Amino acid sequence: MTDQFFGITDPGKQRQNNEDTFIAELSANNKFVIACVIDGVGGYSGGEIAAELAREAILRRLDKPSGEIIPMIIDCFNLANEKILEEKQISKEHSSMACVATLAIVDLERNQFYFAHVGDTRLYLVRDNSLVKISHDQSFVGFLEDTGRLSEAEAMDHPKRNEINKALGLDRHLGTDSDYIETGQSPFLPGDMLLLCSDGLTDMLDSSNIRAIITADDSLKEKGHKLIEAANSNGGRDNITVVLVQNNKTQSTTQHDTERPAKKYKKNNDLVNNSGEPYGQAPEKERQPLTVTKKNKGLVKVLWILVFIFLGISIGEYFQNKNNKSPQSIHTVLPAKKTKNNQEAKLQQAIDRVKGHTLILSDTAYATPILISGAIQISKDSLLIKTKGKIVLQCDSGYQGAAINLSSKCKNIILDSLSITDFQVGIYSFNNALVLKNTRFINCRLPLLNVFSFADKKYINGKVPGILFKADSIPVIKK
Repeated sequence: MTDQFFGITDPGKQRQNNEDTFIAELSANNKFVIACVIDGVGGYSGGEIAAELAREAILRRLDKPSGEIIPMIIDCFNLANEKILEEKQISKEHSSMACVATLAIVDLERNQFYFAHVGDTRLYLVRDNSLVKISHDQSFVGFLEDTGRLSEAEAMDHPKRNEINKALGLDRHLGTDSDYIETGQSPFLPGDMLLLCSDGLTDMLDSSNIRAIITADDSLKEKGHKLIEAANSNGGRDNITVVLVQNNKTQSTTQHDTERPAKKYKKNNDLVNNSGEPYGQAPEKERQPLTVTKKNKGLVKVLWILVFIFLGISIGEYFQNKNNKSPQSIHTVLPAKKTKNNQEAKLQQAIDRVKGHTLILSDTAYATPILISGAIQISKDSLLIKTKGKIVLQCDSGYQGAAINLSSKCKNIILDSLSITDFQVGIYSFNNALVLKNTRFINCRLPLLNVFSFADKKYINGKVPGILFKADSIPVIKK
């Protein structure tokens, strides 16, 4: 099995020491492959110490694997965090040390992988010659890149690219913040490969160059060395670490789409997901990405045509009922709003007063459904609204308008894990400003009304994408 994983680290061309370390080995019971990349920060020797403490803590916890996998790897990070904090108390000269890490546990027998991530090390999945970034850089530049505000090239050259928001050794209680540790699991199919790496690789090589090397017909060892060599050839400004894991089983003839894994969160100490269900249990059957065979492609096309016909009819009826008003005036003919209730006003104030680009809504603050009697207005250029727990926007009796109204000023609004119930219109949006993650519409006549604004009397060219959104039975990571 040792030919199914490989790890390598290199100090790079511009640094004398190496603050990176890695794990690429079998678990003590030979059941799992442990793959981990750790990047230390905090000074000449402090970063190395933090990375090594994290490595030792992870291996110690995994020496006797027990319990469900996702909670176990979260426990690895919590233990590593504690060890670093303890050392910082002892050695004041290393008071600023910390580390970032990505850890994957691969169950080759069951074709599954599980991961945990903090910081800007990365996890990629390679499937059918496609390279998909699974983890998300926990930094503002990473947020801009993941949401499409910056291109990959722009993000690589950004002066604040290496400024991270989260790391092991910075916060005493990782487990109390469900957003601190990014976790998930996904099928790991025959032919699939995982790449874990430090930013010393991704700062020097873009995804196309990484993909070209990693999909070549070479051994894992050769691919690892070529990635290091390419990063050093482009400057080697930082330590470079690469870990590869390959599923060498015979590949099925059925083609699978490359999809992101279902994302889970640790909520307080209960280890549950956003739906309140038990966290991290191995599924009874492997979750396979949706496949479309030749036999049902025609049916799928017909269904999509029917969906768009229905959507067109619904939008046509909506505008006809509004007396053919221009898009900008649609919201002005909605029924008069009631005086906002306390919860509704609280939500609007939270949106209006948020500093930065992220708003976290907790179900401890909104314990009951928020009755909406007038559309929640969002006028910011960019905003991520993410919920912790179950938060529901419920249509107030007699209200006929939208739950959320995005103004024409919005360019990048992300709604994550929100439920919208019983509205005539769920969300009113302009152009391509809206991104939905794990958002549910329940009994909404028109979940989304999206209006495109064009210059008057100009010749317009372009195409509305055929598929903008996808329905899933479980929460998933989508960009």
